[in-house]
Amino acid sequence: MVTARPARSSAATGTPAGTGGDGSRTPLPLDAVLLTVAVTGVSFSAPLAAVTAAPALAIAFWRNAMGVGALAPFALWRHRSELRGMGRRAVLLSAASGALLAVHFGTWLPSLRMTSVASSTALVTTTPIWTALLLRLRGHRQSARVWLGMALALLGVVILTGVDLSASPRALLGDALALVGGVAGAGYVVLGAEVRRSVSTTAYTLVCYATTSALLLAVCLGSGAALGGYQGVTWLQLAALTVTAQLLGHTLINRVVRGLGPSVTSTAVLLETPGAALIAALWLGQTPPVAAYPALAVILGGLTLVILADRRKADGLQPAVALEAAVDGEADPDGDQQHGRVAELPPQLRHVVEVHAVDPRDHRGDGEDRRP
Repeated sequence: MVTARPARSSAATGTPAGTGGDGSRTPLPLDAVLLTVAVTGVSFSAPLAAVTAAPALAIAFWRNAMGVGALAPFALWRHRSELRGMGRRAVLLSAASGALLAVHFGTWLPSLRMTSVASSTALVTTTPIWTALLLRLRGHRQSARVWLGMALALLGVVILTGVDLSASPRALLGDALALVGGVAGAGYVVLGAEVRRSVSTTAYTLVCYATTSALLLAVCLGSGAALGGYQGVTWLQLAALTVTAQLLGHTLINRVVRGLGPSVTSTAVLLETPGAALIAALWLGQTPPVAAYPALAVILGGLTLVILADRRKADGLQPAVALEAAVDGEADPDGDQQHGRVAELPPQLRHVVEVHAVDPRDHRGDGEDRRP
């Protein structure tokens, strides 16, 4: 029998109450606000990349490298002890997430110059489907509402971008790169959600972005992509891309994925497509197509279904919160501290295992029967 102390309230632990089927927590109003800011931030990615006179791989490198430069002083000042104490598992998962982010940027941004923007956007935004499949492989079952919501959201993207798959070899390669970018983006979100269960946003993001920057730097040097010699306006555009799409976009996504879960987060990022269209219309004078407005409505409808399904699942698991009670000194086989949390049990056991309080005055040996 699993024995632990009584679960502390969410107010005491500083964590949201409730768990979802994919390891997510009950969505909080603050998370929803931050996600809105994040989607707005990433919506600047395509318009800014389109006007920046630098190689696509160089753009991918600099937005991550500048992000590391902005985060490093704060992380080393406020999170130095946490960075030193990050367990091997957390560091490896953060680095793996950074590698997937490098694949995402390193395939999607070049694809924009090889195939049509419509095809690239439609294929890279298949991320929610791959996210759901990855979660399914990990044993998390998604409800029919989640699948329906994702299908509706993707339909909205198709309405906006259209299906414009060309038969030319170069365009087909660009389509394939965009699809790989969508798959890599799903892995990045899923791994980020796992790491954020025990690591702060700043510590995780610093390791993730540093890994991404190092890998993209190697690719740029190997491919001969120019990393300098730009005009001043290009550097300003790279800085703007870093602040909006990287720091306010991806960093806030890393912040909210712990509370909202990978399914809701990856589906919400689909709003980047109409957001980018609106920004392009206001800033670049590119009038959005008539289909942009019904497409936005369809995407929002699909996202609403996913959020409602995720919240319903979280509410259904409320009685199992005690299974995440704090246990002092709990460690995994690798020696990494679990930060005061009992390892999560399989979903099918969460409603049948009970956790009983133990009288602290009970000093009997571990091999004896302990009764509450």
